[in-house]
Amino acid sequence: MKHKYQTIMVRPRIYIGDKISIGPGKIDLLGQINQTQSIAAAARILKMPYKRAWLLIDSLNQGFGSPVVETSAGGKGGGSTTLTPLGLAIIERYLALEARLNAASSEELDALCELAK
Repeated sequence: MKHKYQTIMVRPRIYIGDKISIGPGKIDLLGQINQTQSIAAAARILKMPYKRAWLLIDSLNQGFGSPVVETSAGGKGGGSTTLTPLGLAIIERYLALEARLNAASSEELDALCELAK
């Protein structure tokens, strides 16, 4: 079915115990860091203050007990930030879950779009 909406999808928020929450904002931030190799650049792209971006990363680091990013000190050309294997795995698993949820809920999403007409 063709919709007037370009994006129709489920973007879950996952809670693991009371210390870890993962949702679209953190996943988008990790994805942008992976692309730009910079927390500051990722924050700018997402129109988020740098401090907020760092707090989101720190909450993942604390929750998982291991870093999700690795930073290198800047020199003449500035520093860089890369995702750790954990950071990459978080993105991979979240996107796989998101795809499964969207595939399984297509009938309900279509019905909601019909209601929005």
